[in-house]
Amino acid sequence: MLALLIEQYERAHFPITDPDPIDFLRHVMEARSLTRKDLEPYIGPRGRVSDILTRARPLTLGMIRKLADGLKLPVEVLIRPYRLRQADEALAAA
Repeated sequence: MLALLIEQYERAHFPITDPDPIDFLRHVMEARSLTRKDLEPYIGPRGRVSDILTRARPLTLGMIRKLADGLKLPVEVLIRPYRLRQADEALAAA
C-alpha cells in the first residue's frame, strides 16, 4: 500500500516526460553503438542523417515509420514536436 502511495505522489509531483526525439535517437545510437551510417536505411543518405541529427531538418512520417519498425523504437517518442536549428537561430537573431 505504501509503495502505491509513493508511486502516486511521484507521478503527481515529479512527472517524467518523454524525451526529445533527437536526443532519444542519439541515446539509442550510443546505447546500441550505432553510427550515422547505420541510420541511412531508415533516414536516407548521409547528408540527410546529418541534417536530422543537427536539427536542420525534421523527421518525416516515413522516417519515423522506418525507425520504429527497423530499430523497434516507440513511435510515441519519435512523433513528439521538437525545435529545429533554424527556429533557434531565428530567436537568437531577433
